[in-house]
Amino acid sequence: MTVRIENLVASGTFSLDGGTWDVDNNVWIVGNDEECVIIDSPHDATAIINQVRGRKVKAILLTHAHNDHIGAAREVADAVGAPIVLNPEDLVLWKQVYPDYEPDRYHGDGDVFEVGETALLAIHTPGHSPGSTCFYLESEGTVFTGDTLFNGGPGATGRSYSDYPTILASIRERLLVLPPETVVRTGHGDNTTIGAEQETLARVSQ
Repeated sequence: MTVRIENLVASGTFSLDGGTWDVDNNVWIVGNDEECVIIDSPHDATAIINQVRGRKVKAILLTHAHNDHIGAAREVADAVGAPIVLNPEDLVLWKQVYPDYEPDRYHGDGDVFEVGETALLAIHTPGHSPGSTCFYLESEGTVFTGDTLFNGGPGATGRSYSDYPTILASIRERLLVLPPETVVRTGHGDNTTIGAEQETLARVSQ
């Protein structure tokens, strides 16, 4: 059965360190006609639930725990009966949104999440946040990078719990080693490729 990658854009706000900004977030749904996983759950639970279309949701995989990536996670999880899975390094951010709840499970570097007839590999890429994680879908030649790597370079590191040298090391050592034709599907904005971002990082380093 063919693997499908579906994209939903949800609009809302990102809040941290006393500021709030309007943002559009990518939600990625990976699976087939029978089951899927959801990567990030921002803003609009109803739209995400509708996109699932009654399929079995095996997990809600969170790339990190900034509020604009997890704000709808509990409502979606309750509606579809799926576990929320987060890297434990991001609990400090998770607790800002859900102080009275824990994620259902935790993921770590190298964990594999099977869906349909394929699997996603968790790649821990700290920097944007301590627990930031990308999910590599090798069978489809694509990686879901959250806010670690965008079309045009690294994610933001100007706020609490982020670090620019760390995100650069994560990108160079964990992502740019993937095949250059790998499609990068980001947390915000347009897709890119590993090859294009290798060129971007080379210019930044000059």
